[in-house]
Amino acid sequence: MTDPDRAPGFGVYVHWPFCAAKCPYCDFNSHVRHQPVDQAHFVRAFEAELSHMRARTGPREVTSVFIGGGTPSLMQPATVGAILDAIGRLWTVAGDAEVTLEANPSSVEAERFRGYRAAGVTRVSLGVQALNDADLRFLGRLHDVAEARRAIEIARDTFPRLSFDLIYARPGQTPEAWGAELEQAIALAADHLSLYQLTIEEGTPFFALHAARKFAVPDGEHAAELYRMTQQVTAARGLPAYEISNHARPGAESRHNLVYWRYGEYVGVGPGAHGRFVEDGRRIVTITERHPETWCGLVEDRGHGVVDGEILTRSQEADEFLLMGLRLAEGIDLARYEALSGKPLANDRIALLAGEALLAPIGNSRLRATPAGMIVLDAVVADLAR
Repeated sequence: MTDPDRAPGFGVYVHWPFCAAKCPYCDFNSHVRHQPVDQAHFVRAFEAELSHMRARTGPREVTSVFIGGGTPSLMQPATVGAILDAIGRLWTVAGDAEVTLEANPSSVEAERFRGYRAAGVTRVSLGVQALNDADLRFLGRLHDVAEARRAIEIARDTFPRLSFDLIYARPGQTPEAWGAELEQAIALAADHLSLYQLTIEEGTPFFALHAARKFAVPDGEHAAELYRMTQQVTAARGLPAYEISNHARPGAESRHNLVYWRYGEYVGVGPGAHGRFVEDGRRIVTITERHPETWCGLVEDRGHGVVDGEILTRSQEADEFLLMGLRLAEGIDLARYEALSGKPLANDRIALLAGEALLAPIGNSRLRATPAGMIVLDAVVADLAR
């Protein structure tokens, strides 16, 4: 695994908010437009907001860029190239920086992927979500399994690194069915898989349908069984979990996501993007306007679309560090927690949770959640931090 003592890094997150269709489970900031998006207009806005963020962060070395959405693979390669060029002008970009672009299989074209690679993208993350057509239709996806397999093949031929997502704990999904699908996924995967349990988010079409009992998701024990199987199968096949939902061959972990989980700094640009970075000695949160055209207007008027945020207290920083870091198999650095919070974690709380097999010390310097602790991590963190 990537060295846990390495500095977390500094990342840039770029949010492209447009999708061809809104998936019924999705609560991300995504929008459907029935007329072509003026990509040149949005590029100018991205460039302006990136300049604003550079003025706030000062000179930094960018170790990762993540272009998420929405569906960034609806962007023209020239759009991606212009955004990456702007980042390169404003900050120093590390020679081995990871540059990830999210893509949906339905929008994958070999020529466009070659264009993204030429623009500087080094890693693609595909939203496959399922490897059977019935569940893809249920999830509202626009692709079928054949398209997904073709997209994975094109991505493997084009980019140095590849990841794809699957959603499990779907209605009626048995351990046997998920195990077989997981084996298919591992056979297709290059070096990284993101495996998420289906969650019913308020405000989505699935929330209303689930409330009306149009479908049911696995209960807690069934879902936990599927989670345990996921950990066991991926570990046995050489893609162990390095984070609750993310699995990689050693050395292929997502560097950008490690910036988040190791509590590094990052700027967020684009509609609805969040950032967390140190300014004038204090960690601040920035949140931009969610509506794409409104965000563009704000950027044109004042150079950025930031509409919300806060300055974090030491206690808030420490709590966030704990919540993010314990998601990782490598756990947290206890000395860093103490430096952030001004006090160490309580030894009696650690001992109690370790006695319940929910936490495990790593020598005298680190602490991690056990597999059992990962399943109830929110409760573990609440108990540990009180």
